[in-house]
Amino acid sequence: MIESLLPPAAVGVEAFADLPGEPVFPGEEDLVATAVPGRRREFVTGRRCAREALEQLGVPPAPIRRGESRDPLWPPGVIGSITHCAGYRAAAVARRADMAALGIDAEPHEPLPDGVEATVTVPGELAGLADPAVHWGRLLFSAKESIYKAWYPLCARWLGFDEVRLAINPATRTFTGHLLVDGTRLDGEPPLTELRGRYLIARGLILTTVTVPIV
Repeated sequence: MIESLLPPAAVGVEAFADLPGEPVFPGEEDLVATAVPGRRREFVTGRRCAREALEQLGVPPAPIRRGESRDPLWPPGVIGSITHCAGYRAAAVARRADMAALGIDAEPHEPLPDGVEATVTVPGELAGLADPAVHWGRLLFSAKESIYKAWYPLCARWLGFDEVRLAINPATRTFTGHLLVDGTRLDGEPPLTELRGRYLIARGLILTTVTVPIV
């Protein structure tokens, strides 16, 4: 499913179940040394998806370590994103020469917990989204997660849910996140003012992706 949301330059790999007893990849053991079994399984499967995607780019298997903000550290010349939720794990990667940034997220297609929607939305953000079959608050949450994953490698700063105003287009299953804060980039390229993405609702899941093209 994730492949359908990605441009041709990106590679996505997904899994709907973990492999029983799959070991942690060498060089990543310390990252989940104290993790509970469920967290350990989702980590192992997510990293496996990432390595399978990297292999399709011609990148040999290697540990995928973690940055200070717990973001995956990709091999030189590669960008990517990993996501997981109950019953789903996925990774997407691309060459840095083809794309500036990439973010993906998966969520169960169900309502947000009580009280959460008010903390992740800007007033009026969900107005006009009337289809009762769609859990729009959860979709907005996922879209902003994907936006953050694309934003952080370029700007290396926190981006709060209230610092993005999302516009969702149900007809095209796309969304645009209008930044309400300064989007100055570390690479000296023009500041970010908005980030665009796509979404899919299928198999009880919400999938969102955001890609930032080369300027």
